[in-house]
Amino acid sequence: MAQHEAIRSVVLDDERDALILLDQTLLPNEKKFLTLKEPEEFREAIYELRVRGAPAIGIAAAYGVYLGTKASKAATTEELYEVFQRVKALLASARPTAVNLFWALDRMDARFQREMAAGKSPAEVKAALREEAEAIWAEDEQVCRSIGEHALTLLQPGMGLLTHCNAGTIATARYGTALAPIYLGQERGYNFKVYADETRPLLQGARLTAWELMEAGVDVTLICDNMASIVMKEGKVQAVLVGCDRVAANGDTANKIGTSGVAVLAKHYGIPFYVCAPLSTIDLKCRTGDDIHIELRPAEEVTTKWYEKPMAPPGVKVYNPAFDVTDHSLITAIVTEKGIARPPYTESLARMFEQ
Repeated sequence: MAQHEAIRSVVLDDERDALILLDQTLLPNEKKFLTLKEPEEFREAIYELRVRGAPAIGIAAAYGVYLGTKASKAATTEELYEVFQRVKALLASARPTAVNLFWALDRMDARFQREMAAGKSPAEVKAALREEAEAIWAEDEQVCRSIGEHALTLLQPGMGLLTHCNAGTIATARYGTALAPIYLGQERGYNFKVYADETRPLLQGARLTAWELMEAGVDVTLICDNMASIVMKEGKVQAVLVGCDRVAANGDTANKIGTSGVAVLAKHYGIPFYVCAPLSTIDLKCRTGDDIHIELRPAEEVTTKWYEKPMAPPGVKVYNPAFDVTDHSLITAIVTEKGIARPPYTESLARMFEQ
């Protein structure tokens, strides 16, 4: 089979001092790339989910803080660092749950500080920041492939696989996390049959996962979120694969709202539930899922966003958390680029960072 062709959702255009983003809010009806040049535009794109998926957010933040710093006319490295800190703080305020956002910004900060300590000029620091941002992108592509290779060892050809939200190519540099083994399997003739939850209220499964899997020629069936139980009961699903936005030290995992319900169902039907997580999403400083801050989104996403007319009574109260936390007891394994972690996660995840 042909190798999976990447759809790059985040691209640095250094000649035009711009960030080129695939606007994921318009998919699947329109494939449009945005040209963004200002830090406020980068923040808006992250907050409004024009770019989404934990790794892609991190990549966009790295490019964004570089471009925002590059635009400065600061005469000294110390003055440039003040500009960097302002851009970093602006981007960090965009999304509170996805740890990759902060991981990427902190990594860029650490690189800046190393260059500053070495006495580098503002121009040299800017070049170093560009190098670091490009390294974050390149490393993510390799990380995703490694996750896919490890996850593929857990699967058999012809399996039915269920996934929730979108953890594919457009959420990362390439391959995705949860979708990486599906793409690698597609290249190798595994003929997986994928069931994609629609993922209310923002429909990432319907708009994004179904779209990109169809683009790649994968056998994909779209189901409503409340149909996961029946397809499991009917024996159509042999494994569940999901991505994540943050993993606590004990293995509790924050992912798109609805993931924990899928995990409960998988446990009931005896179906393995695998979380595909780059090490950058594992937060050993976060003791349990109770310590993960859950972002609350606008009510309009539930009541009016996808409808010509409102689908709820005017003024009704709406609770719209963007994520939920899947308890570690429901997770069969956490697949990282360094290998497969199994319970107890407090030990296996810590070992991943010791390697």
